[in-house]
Amino acid sequence: MGMIGSAVGAGMKAAGAIAGGIIQRNAMNKVAGNIGQLETENLEWYNRRFNEDATQRADAQRLLTMTTKAMRENNRSAAGAAAVGGSSEESIAAAKAANNQMLADVTSNLAAQADARKDAIEQQYMGTRADLMSQKNALEQQKAAATQQAVQGVVDAAGSITKAF
Repeated sequence: MGMIGSAVGAGMKAAGAIAGGIIQRNAMNKVAGNIGQLETENLEWYNRRFNEDATQRADAQRLLTMTTKAMRENNRSAAGAAAVGGSSEESIAAAKAANNQMLADVTSNLAAQADARKDAIEQQYMGTRADLMSQKNALEQQKAAATQQAVQGVVDAAGSITKAF
């Protein structure tokens, strides 16, 4: 009875090691799927944000609208002052040129901000990507360790069965 009991116990130990390995493997596969989903979401976020037209953002549109409104007001004021005070066409042209330069400066600043924003988006994407890759690497190491534990459990159980006979 002692040999049979030892053999049964060793067999149960081997079955437990295999079942534990399977359960652990399934859990790790689920985690790997979750990490894959996060990678996909991160890439979609990056593509959406990086390829946005910065001039179409609400803050940029507001700034451009305010600038063109100010330009129109300045042009009207210059034309009114010319009509009342007898200013020359050259002064009106100079005012319009200054207004056009103001619009060019605003547009240039928006472009510079857009470049800085793209750099920040890329940096955030790459950081998240590196974090997810580290998680995947750690998971692969855990899978290898779990496989080694399951195999060791089976080997130990086989050794116990051998000793029983």
